[in-house]
Formats: sequence, C-alpha cells, structure tokens
Amino acid sequence: MRDAWILSDVQATERLGATLGRHCPWGSHGPICVFLSGDLGTGKTTIAAAALHAVGVVEAVRSPTYALVETYSVCCGLAVHVDLYRLADADELEQLGLREYLRADTLIVIEWPERAGGSLPQPDLHLRLEVAGQGRVCGVEAATVFGEAWLALVEGELASTPSDLS
Repeated sequence: MRDAWILSDVQATERLGATLGRHCPWGSHGPICVFLSGDLGTGKTTIAAAALHAVGVVEAVRSPTYALVETYSVCCGLAVHVDLYRLADADELEQLGLREYLRADTLIVIEWPERAGGSLPQPDLHLRLEVAGQGRVCGVEAATVFGEAWLALVEGELASTPSDLS
C-alpha cells in the first residue's frame, strides 16, 4: 500500500480529503477514527473539511480550535471533528465527552492527536502532514484491518483518475 502522497496545492489536499470521505467505511465496526498530525498550516483542517463535506456535512467546516469539538449529523450517522491543539493536558480529554461518540455510526476526525497522550481510541487511519518545498507531503498509516481496506479504496480511486497527487 502507498504510504505517502505529494500534495501539490490546496486542491490536491481537498481531493485527498474528499476521497477519504467518499470511501468512509460506515458501519464496518465501531467508531471510524482518523488522526491528522502535522504542524500549523500543513493542511489538517483542509483534509478534515473535505472529508466531512464528502460524508454529507453541508455547513461550513472550520477547525474547532476554541470549541475543541464540533458535531454534524449526516445521513449515515454522526461526524465529529476534534481539534486538540489547545488541550493543555491529556487529563482534559475526559471533559470533552468523546466517549459518547464511540459508537458504530460515528466518524471521528481528530487534529493534533498527539496532545491526548495516548488516551484516544486506535485510529483506523493516521495521516501525517508536513511542508515539502512548494507543497505538502501526506504520509498515511492504516492502523486497523478496516483502515487497510479503506486505504486500498482511496488508493484505487486516486490511481484511476488523473491527479494532482503523486
């Protein structure tokens, strides 16, 4: 499986996010969890917004930096966008009430998961973004069997269409 993509511009970053959302494995197991790691400005929120729009979120998706958690009702269940950048201590995670979202009809997209100190559920996919030259590099790791199947579908779509991803 491919383990990294070069994202040449914002459109490539959005395309990756939308492809992830289109192939989201709803109902395959417990909550579907995606981690997005990387420095400020690497495209985490861009990927999250595109993925959330692809699963049916109609309103604007912004990083929940101050609220920390935003929820959206979608046709297949619930989409939850979490931004842990402002988390001062991993102990604060309990106060966010993430446990109530750990159910089969939920997609949870978490920015800055490393701030949780290992207190999060295992992700199905973990995307790591970094600046590289004029664009970005997105490394991806499938951490579960469901993540591997999901990643294979994403790779298949991206490989079968003309792309600004390489």
